[in-house]
Amino acid sequence: MSKHVLFCDDEARIREVATFALAREGWRISEAKDGAEALALVARGGVDALVLDVMLPELDGLEACRRIRALAGPASRTPILFLSARAEEVDRIVGLELGGDDYLVKPFSPRELVARVRALLRRAEALPEPAKARTTVLTHGEVEIDLERHEVRCKGAPVPLTATELGVLSSLLERPGIVLSRAQLMQRAYRYDNLITERTIDTHVRRIRAKFRPYGVDPVATVHGVGYKSS
Repeated sequence: MSKHVLFCDDEARIREVATFALAREGWRISEAKDGAEALALVARGGVDALVLDVMLPELDGLEACRRIRALAGPASRTPILFLSARAEEVDRIVGLELGGDDYLVKPFSPRELVARVRALLRRAEALPEPAKARTTVLTHGEVEIDLERHEVRCKGAPVPLTATELGVLSSLLERPGIVLSRAQLMQRAYRYDNLITERTIDTHVRRIRAKFRPYGVDPVATVHGVGYKSS
């Protein structure tokens, strides 16, 4: 079945160029002109990836992302690629901290846009290769990951991780106690995407920890100067 990609930007010319490039990949494309419209379409279900401009009328992209992550069910895990004319590192980090999966600076080439969306889609549907060979359920202490259903639980309660966050955590839990460098995590959790930076890994680890904090659990241990391991 063709993937459904939602492209949200308030500039008609950008929507025209971007949706033309995305449609050439055979994906079904929908458009939104503001954050409120994008939120409503994602909440309705059936969106496989969202490209979301940060500076939007009515509801900006950052707030739209925050509300999407607060939704119930699969819609909350919709992969999100932010677009922004602001290239500073702090702006990228804010977007990722709020639940974005990737960040693309304007002006962008249609080819890079397509490559990043393709990586998001592949990442969302892929399981870590070692886990495929062994089991579809990973258990580590009070944390359980059902890779087939893309569900995470801690002490029996659901923990809403994005596909990107699940990829990072499952890569660590699949090899309990083994230290993985940021480069190794990039290779394992993002094997379809060579556009990810090591700083992005740090941001997603912080988000994972924040989501487990209410349960008094930290599933990730930092090994300073090396990388991360399951704790």
